[in-house]
Amino acid sequence: MSSSVEIELDNAPVDMVSSLHFSPATADHLLVSAWDGSVRLYDVTKDDQLVSVQHRAPVLDIAYPEAARAYSASLDGSVRIVDIEKGTVHTLGTHGNAARSVVWSESYNFLLSGSWDATVRAWDVRSPTPQILAAPHPERVYSMDADKERLVVCMAGRHVRVWDLRMLRERTGHKEPAQVRESSLKFQVRKVACMPEGEGFASSSVEGRIAIDYYDHSENAQAKKYAFKCHRTTVDGVENIFPVNALAFHPTYATLLSGGSDASISIWDIGTRKRIKQLPKFRSAVQAIAVSRGGERIAVGCGDGLEEGDKPVNASVFVRMSGDEAKPKPKTSA
Repeated sequence: MSSSVEIELDNAPVDMVSSLHFSPATADHLLVSAWDGSVRLYDVTKDDQLVSVQHRAPVLDIAYPEAARAYSASLDGSVRIVDIEKGTVHTLGTHGNAARSVVWSESYNFLLSGSWDATVRAWDVRSPTPQILAAPHPERVYSMDADKERLVVCMAGRHVRVWDLRMLRERTGHKEPAQVRESSLKFQVRKVACMPEGEGFASSSVEGRIAIDYYDHSENAQAKKYAFKCHRTTVDGVENIFPVNALAFHPTYATLLSGGSDASISIWDIGTRKRIKQLPKFRSAVQAIAVSRGGERIAVGCGDGLEEGDKPVNASVFVRMSGDEAKPKPKTSA
């Protein structure tokens, strides 16, 4: 990468970015999916597009567990395997409505997909009959994420389900979730992200708020949960509230990055409940954030679209060296 702190990648998608993931093998490679149906691999050190694989429908999410293989969720309901080395794509399975989210379980080596058909499906990608199970849910799936042992599913109607991944992998039909919850947010959830250490999760809403929740039902653990306002501006005495579209935990510092339709990214210390830093604003709404596994790089996908109707999408992808900007500030003694 050049000596500048941040670069904008050439050959960005022509429609809104939906998801970003750094390669599990190197922080030099970034995989980007978009509403134009493309999945593109970039070498961010050379600002070079290495591969572009086209789908028949908009790609709403990707999982990237192997350097040569990814998995995509499409608006047409398909869950697909993307062979990055060959530049090909083929269908793993389908949902009855749009496939909204895909998550890879590193602990148990299977794929999970969530859909607007109100199911979560588990897939053994190496099996000739890949679908392990289809678990019905009360509403459309909007966002999912997983830690080592749990899957968190956020849906319409403020429904939240927490699954034990050991149960979802079994080929024995329908299983019950480990926890049935109601979202701590009053408005529609846009994104969920699990804490790196497996204590809980963060979720964001269309109404400029983030909630921090913990799995442990004990009184001490639940006393730590909270929600806060963010991604808001006041102009001439009028408060403007923006959706929080993107969340990502830093893998080294466990700080939380949030991106919103106000075109900004904030970095939060969830332990002290304080903002560490706000990055300089981008040209358009932040739709996706990714942090490399070593924490050295942050990728940002931007583009107006969900909120701006027929206006130009203005899609763009930025990559910046993270340094210590996501590191929590030292705690001062009383």
